[in-house]
Amino acid sequence: MKKLFFFFAFVLCATFANAQGVITFDKNITTHDFGKIEEGTVASYTFHFTNTGTAPVVISSAQPSCGCTTPDWTKEPVLQGKPGFVTASFNSTGRPGVFSKTVTVVSNSETPTITLTIKGEVVPKPAKKSTE
Repeated sequence: MKKLFFFFAFVLCATFANAQGVITFDKNITTHDFGKIEEGTVASYTFHFTNTGTAPVVISSAQPSCGCTTPDWTKEPVLQGKPGFVTASFNSTGRPGVFSKTVTVVSNSETPTITLTIKGEVVPKPAKKSTE
């Protein structure tokens, strides 16, 4: 009887040990290209995902590559089969030219670190005409 109990306890523990959340982004998109945006624009893109794993996913942090990029993300655990998001916002003020910024997402998922990329080109604002 003891052997049977320990066997079932082992199987139960092994089952939970293999439980893992999986972040699956919609259409497997982890890069977004804004194309051309006007300087001064705050460009935002939301990466949507579903937990396709067998355990809740908890995003512990989302770190931007620089101060001009601000992340936001689902703060509560994302249950199996449920959606979540990570939003990356880029402030283009004073940053004309081509840009490529990343947000590193850290979670308890099967892939604990995922890098999301936003890119594009900031077109300078036209100079204001003098009214002399």
